[in-house]
Amino acid sequence: MKTIDVKQLKERIQNDEKLNLVDVREPHEHDEFNIGGILLPLGDIRIGEIDSIDQFKQEEVILYCRSGNRSGQAALVLETMGFTNVVNVVGGMLSWKEHFPS
Repeated sequence: MKTIDVKQLKERIQNDEKLNLVDVREPHEHDEFNIGGILLPLGDIRIGEIDSIDQFKQEEVILYCRSGNRSGQAALVLETMGFTNVVNVVGGMLSWKEHFPS
């Protein structure tokens, strides 16, 4: 599993790169604050309900959560499902809010 920090990710977003962002938090967390990722909670990933991202198996998939823990777990699970380029956002949305307060 690769990692990216929030500063690198924000730069890539600002450069309008095509990114496959996946938010593995719960719906209420996603509704409260998100950076544009597809909502796919870790629980759904664990039971194999990944239809919404299956087309990205051979592409980079950047996973984020609140702190980086759940997204790290999700990355490991997705790797076992054949995803070849998963990236975990270190520090998650806590780090994002710390570095980029609204």
